[in-house]
Amino acid sequence: MKRASDKETEAMKEGLARQVFYLGPHEEAVNKRARMLSEEHFVERLWQKDGSLWKEDAAIIDQIKGSLGWLDSPGKMASMINDIYEFTSEVFAKGVKEAVLMGMGGSSLAPLLFEKTFDRGRGGMPVKVLDTTDPATILAIERSVSLKETLFIVASKSGSTAEPNAFDHYFYSKMEEIEGLSAGGNFAAITDPGSPLEAEARKRCFGGIIHNFKDIGGRYSALSFFGLLPAALMGLDVEKLLLRALRMAKACTHALPVVENPGVMLGAAMGELALKGIDKLTFLIAEPLSALGLWLEQLVAESLGKEGLGILPVVGEPPGAPSDYGDDRLFIAISAATHKDLSFEKSVDALKRAGKPVIVIRLNDLYDVTQEFFRFEIATATAGRIIGVNPFDQPNVQESKDVTKHLLHEIEVAGHLTEPEPIAREGELSFFGDGEGGSGEGLLKTLFSSLRSSDYVALQAYLTELDSTTEILQGMRAAIRLHTGLATTMGYGPRFLHSTGQFHKGGPNTGVFLQFTADDAEDAAIPGTKYSFAILKRAQAVGDMEAMKKHGRRIVRVHLGRNVEPGLRKVLAMVNETLP
Repeated sequence: MKRASDKETEAMKEGLARQVFYLGPHEEAVNKRARMLSEEHFVERLWQKDGSLWKEDAAIIDQIKGSLGWLDSPGKMASMINDIYEFTSEVFAKGVKEAVLMGMGGSSLAPLLFEKTFDRGRGGMPVKVLDTTDPATILAIERSVSLKETLFIVASKSGSTAEPNAFDHYFYSKMEEIEGLSAGGNFAAITDPGSPLEAEARKRCFGGIIHNFKDIGGRYSALSFFGLLPAALMGLDVEKLLLRALRMAKACTHALPVVENPGVMLGAAMGELALKGIDKLTFLIAEPLSALGLWLEQLVAESLGKEGLGILPVVGEPPGAPSDYGDDRLFIAISAATHKDLSFEKSVDALKRAGKPVIVIRLNDLYDVTQEFFRFEIATATAGRIIGVNPFDQPNVQESKDVTKHLLHEIEVAGHLTEPEPIAREGELSFFGDGEGGSGEGLLKTLFSSLRSSDYVALQAYLTELDSTTEILQGMRAAIRLHTGLATTMGYGPRFLHSTGQFHKGGPNTGVFLQFTADDAEDAAIPGTKYSFAILKRAQAVGDMEAMKKHGRRIVRVHLGRNVEPGLRKVLAMVNETLP
């Protein structure tokens, strides 16, 4: 492709969300990296789907080549807009009033973003996203909808992911009680051709089977049917969403020099600074775009956290003063010009004045979010090249799944879940970890005494996601940062297993983990099994901790009993007492 003329270049840039670097002393290193990328023809080779950019093994090169279909996704989907609208028209014609998207990770985070970021368009329907095995959440969704007037979308690339399959079985059995053999008419599947889910959908006569592209991995699938079909049901302008993505895709080709390529330059900064130990990629995201953080978190963590290497995405951390942060942070501030937030702007300006490395991205409006999907996919692929990992596999995600599967098999045989005995108790709180007993406070003190300046602290909450619970956990993050200056992350399980879970096990051994479980006040049986959603969630927590310990990670689990909020407040007090 010939280099674009000046006129074409300006047209290409028109409408792109602005990206401004404030890198201070790191600017020259990033520019040098950009020159290196140009000299090795990185952009041309990327668009040629050259897997040797990341690995030398022939089999891995082929695997990578078969994972780069997302590069073509905006163009492919633009040619399929009529198919999307035809499907949504059929759904509305059936009298469907709302939809429930049931998935995990890459199949659910883009729809979750659309649900939380956009108002419904004219004629659109509510789309609820179910991506947790928490029984209270599942029952709340069931009680909030009219089953007969709801479309249940099972979204799974492989068609064999445990959580969407369990959601499918649960709601199909509920619909079967109402509709009998016609129950499948209220269901649709988004999956790869030939998957087990497709076979099941045909057997049950689902109302729709939508084939996604095999060469697009889950976390890179936002601009495919996984993200855009739910957006269409919401009444969003899919053509407009794709137009914004296509603009960014064009700007990220070799039609522009590397120094003007927004995705590659962002990735150059991410990767180069990570090599210098600035490997805590801290996202500051203004409202109403905060849900973009969950999507970015999965993309970066699952793509780059492996082989003992990685870049840790830090999302949703309580804002602080520049002095609250260590020197291992690169900040990316994202906002929309249509939604002014003076407090957010002041926080970002303070970081810039303090000399912290900051990249500012300002969207023109909310529809620009699809530009960010593509920008960060390119950036992540670029950063993977620089730090030396394959951004298109997730070898450690499967570990927790395998341990959980083994535990569930034991339940099927023995009729109950076998858990380790706690090594300490404090009232209703039970503590699990390595050691021979003692107090919970002592266990936490030992955990935190191992902290080093390059570490981070991760809170893993296998709890019902409530605002009140999140508020306490966020307070815990703020306390940890105040005492230690370290980066903190927080995720609800099992969602984070398909996101930061890869980084936790496959990335550098710099994490200290505090995991929370609790007794569920309500439960729901999973048809065709001997276990319930509460037991599945507990097995996922136990399996995750077992996998973490296998990798030598520093981890303590606190079981809160039935009283979650008082239990968390007690742990918060203990954390404040035991932090160095």
